[in-house]
Amino acid sequence: MPRDEIRVTGMTFFAYHGVKPEEKRLGQRFVVDVVVGTDLRAAGESDDLTKTLDYGRIYAVTREIVEGESLDLIEAVAERVCAAILALSPLAAEVATTVHKPAVPIPGTLDEASVRLVRRRE
Repeated sequence: MPRDEIRVTGMTFFAYHGVKPEEKRLGQRFVVDVVVGTDLRAAGESDDLTKTLDYGRIYAVTREIVEGESLDLIEAVAERVCAAILALSPLAAEVATTVHKPAVPIPGTLDEASVRLVRRRE
C-alpha cells in the first residue's frame, strides 16, 4: 500500500441530505475531507501533474456528489465520493472520505456527527 497521501480537507457544501423531512426541505452545511493514498514519487521527481491526482478534480467530483442528489444517510454520500475518486485515476489506490454533519437535528449538545469510510482499489 502506498504511504503517500493527497489531502483535500474542509470542503464545505450546502446540501439536503438526511432522514428527517426538515433536513430535505431546509438543507444544511456538510464538511467533507478526502484523503487519497497513492505513490507520489514520480510526481515529486518530475514535477508533472499527469503523474498525480489533481486536487481540483477531487474537489469538483466531491462537490458534484454532495450538492447533487439528496440522500438519507451521510454514509451513502461518503460511499459515492469514495467510488468517484477511485474512478478518477488508477493512481488512486485508497480513498478515505469523512463527511461531517455539524448541525445534527437531535436534542442535546454535540459538535457534529460524522462518518469515515475507507475504500481500496480492488
